[in-house]
Amino acid sequence: MLPRTDRGVSRRAFVKAAVAIGGGSALAACTAREETPDLSQGPDDLSGFPARQHAWNDVLDLDDADNHLGPRHRVLLYLDYAGDGTPTDADRRTVERAFRGLEHAYPRSNDGLLFTVSYSSAYFDRFDDSLPKSVDLAAPKALTPFEEPTLDTPDAVVHLASDYGSVVLGAEQALLGEQDELNGVAIETDPGGVLERTDRRTGFVGDGLPADNQDVDGIPDSEPVPDDAPLYMGFKSGFDKNQATEDRVTIRSGPFAEGSIQQISKIRLHLDQWYDQDSRSQRVSKMFCPAHAESGAVEGVGANLGNASGMDDCAPAETAARESGVVGHSQKMVQARENDRPIILRRDFDSTDGDDAGLHFLSLQRTTEDFTRTRDAMNGTDLASESALGQKNNNGILQYMSVTNRGNYLVPPRAHRALPVPQPT
Repeated sequence: MLPRTDRGVSRRAFVKAAVAIGGGSALAACTAREETPDLSQGPDDLSGFPARQHAWNDVLDLDDADNHLGPRHRVLLYLDYAGDGTPTDADRRTVERAFRGLEHAYPRSNDGLLFTVSYSSAYFDRFDDSLPKSVDLAAPKALTPFEEPTLDTPDAVVHLASDYGSVVLGAEQALLGEQDELNGVAIETDPGGVLERTDRRTGFVGDGLPADNQDVDGIPDSEPVPDDAPLYMGFKSGFDKNQATEDRVTIRSGPFAEGSIQQISKIRLHLDQWYDQDSRSQRVSKMFCPAHAESGAVEGVGANLGNASGMDDCAPAETAARESGVVGHSQKMVQARENDRPIILRRDFDSTDGDDAGLHFLSLQRTTEDFTRTRDAMNGTDLASESALGQKNNNGILQYMSVTNRGNYLVPPRAHRALPVPQPT
């Protein structure tokens, strides 16, 4: 049920709840409550759209420090191909027309609609041909000795993103064949007979949304999440200099050039100790580095840091582990960089799926190995073996999260996004 509007529920919390519930009634309620501007329609001519599905940065809003701000509302649609054998050309045309319908309906921006379509290795297993060597798409697996995630293997995942909940809900309904018009544009095809939904995950990111939605398991009853925090852990994330560029995460050659590899982990957060036992200084030490805690470098949620987390002012992770007995999450991530930039591009977001505080960690990278390398740095296994750090305790933020699901996917270039073959021409 949607929260009752006569109990002082904020508009932000109401819209988030509508997105989490989904369906036609939630769309109607969200549309009635949400302060959505009169959105222009998308273009009639789509030839100017970028080849890269993941090319979002040029149309995202920026904060005062020129960090890209991700769309506030998200839906992940997990889909399977409904037919037997391999998809037909008619199936591809049906699915592509549906995707184009979304692009005609809304502008390609955070206050319109952004979306990507990706495919698992399980999807490509139905074909006789293999993926080209230029695509490193490994099957998902556990990446630490202390996790046992469910390994997600749907055929496809559609990631829908907008600053407006009614937009992602409408797009979802259209892709499920339950909406024949969006923003005044007729959706002329029903992909529901080609693609079947197997799962649905939702979430949000942005100042105020975590604080408005902290009445869930995993967060203390004291409502500790700051009002201006964009994520549940209370600090700003996505600093521009702490992100890979879109060029860095793009496949360079072969038939899937201009595509990318996507990883999605569903993470359950355990923030009772984070907020009720750890001090502000300890939280800063574990999220950033002990030196930031000692100097008071992080004000509030960390917006004062500008477009970088300031790791140049922190000791190497090995030194902090040995001398301070604690190492920061950002401090460890320095070990997975090239040319002083990370090798993955994060587009993650918080969630209340299942009434649990969670995080859908969605990242883009050129290869699966790039994500594995980054996760190895986060694990800090070598640091723990050579210092007083625990495998999880005082080892960044590992002790506050559990990975429950993980999946790896190929995000093809836009030209091959509709039920691709492994060797497109």
